[in-house]
Amino acid sequence: MAVTLCVFVILLVFFHGSDGNLSFASYYGDHMVLQKSPDRAVLWGFGPESEQVTVFLSGPVTQKTLVTVTGGIWRVTLDPVDAGGPYNVTASSWSSTATLTDVLFGDVWLCGGQSNMYFKMSQIFNASEELALSAKYPHVRPFMVALNRSEIELPDLIQVELPWFEPTATVLAEFSAVCWLFGRYMYDNLNYPIGLVESCWGGTPVEAWSSTRALQKCGLEKTEDRSLSHIEKNSVMWNSMIHPLLNMTIKGAIWYQGEANAVYHQDNYNCSFPAMIDDWRMAFHHGSGGQTALDFPFGFVQLSTYQKHSTDDGFPNIRWHQTADTGFVPNPRMKKTFMAVALDLPDGTSPYGTIHPRDKQDVAYRLTLGARAVVDNERDVPFLGPFPSQILSTQMYVYITYDQTISVTPSKNIFEICCSGIWAPCGPGSLWFPAPIIQWGPNTIQLSTALCQVSEVAAVRYAWKDWPCDFKACPVYGDSGILPAPPFIINRFAGKGSIWKSY
Repeated sequence: MAVTLCVFVILLVFFHGSDGNLSFASYYGDHMVLQKSPDRAVLWGFGPESEQVTVFLSGPVTQKTLVTVTGGIWRVTLDPVDAGGPYNVTASSWSSTATLTDVLFGDVWLCGGQSNMYFKMSQIFNASEELALSAKYPHVRPFMVALNRSEIELPDLIQVELPWFEPTATVLAEFSAVCWLFGRYMYDNLNYPIGLVESCWGGTPVEAWSSTRALQKCGLEKTEDRSLSHIEKNSVMWNSMIHPLLNMTIKGAIWYQGEANAVYHQDNYNCSFPAMIDDWRMAFHHGSGGQTALDFPFGFVQLSTYQKHSTDDGFPNIRWHQTADTGFVPNPRMKKTFMAVALDLPDGTSPYGTIHPRDKQDVAYRLTLGARAVVDNERDVPFLGPFPSQILSTQMYVYITYDQTISVTPSKNIFEICCSGIWAPCGPGSLWFPAPIIQWGPNTIQLSTALCQVSEVAAVRYAWKDWPCDFKACPVYGDSGILPAPPFIINRFAGKGSIWKSY
């Protein structure tokens, strides 16, 4: 315990010097957004030991709170504040004063992941036009964590890349496109302030963003490969770029990651990703003193595409594992989550590599639909693409019934069947044959099983390729033609509760 306390004190000195002045933690600043009511925003910082600190909130409403510096830290939890502003926040003691100006209250979203979340506004399609719109959104406020790693959990950020700012084209050009566009679309719907915290790093696996506690749930805490780079090691981003933020009250998180895990601990992602979500929820809830919801909404992007004509199952497997091998979210393992399907948004001419598609507008829009449905309970907002509710098989055909009306275009190979004469499930490594679409109805598709010959159809899968279709041209969408059907693999011999029926 003494060693831990010593390390903590050394870290405080390292971050904030030893002059003893009162200060806010690194991620508080002018122009910031604090979480609105009914949640309560947390403010904290550093100061001389045992000094009393008075925290004033002044603006449309006023608050005053007195707190004592303990262990070099002061901390207050404000009473709930409705959306709006601007406010000033002042922390003062007998020796010094620190003030934040132009503070707004709204919803605060954390944006995490790897390079497709890091992908900048300046890099997307129609970047100039999109950036020119920034002046119309002064109440959508971004903040960016700097890229740093740590072998131990840190109390505060080592460095800030972009302090809170009112959006301008010049500065916003360096900010996450998915994060900004999501916030902008949410503002269009909600019409109150949105705070966006970008904390992501390209090329990083989920293990780097997970605590040791979360990795233990999946048996990964001691499996680190010595050949890994410094940004791939277990927990190094969690320690330095997530753990310091835990005291912040947030509304939710969005996430774009998984490419790195297509080649690293791929088979564990169905555990490690849900475990990370669970752990973040618990940690933010505890860190904020219960103000961040224990089940805060978590949205993510299902992987887009990388290599055309690839026969590698890495991306398809990760897409499936991103849903805890269910095919859709929310589901019983991943409650209060939402997903943007992106496999129909390839970019074969991206100057940043095909793994980095430039259409981030559709990605962010699809995330917004999920947030509106799952977070704000808008019942008339469709956010899920069609998914099978029943499969019927005969000697010659498979009939797939979807859970909603579908829009279909013909395909000879987007569906595949696994043929087997034994009572055993098929997997990605099994032998699969194309199953052409024969005909379709309002919510059903009929597939040919002729290639199974004398054996039986044991499984069917959809869009199980790295690059399954051209831009917005997958064979199955919802009735509106906007939301693509997600990929799936469904076994006939799945056991009790299977949606598969045989005639």
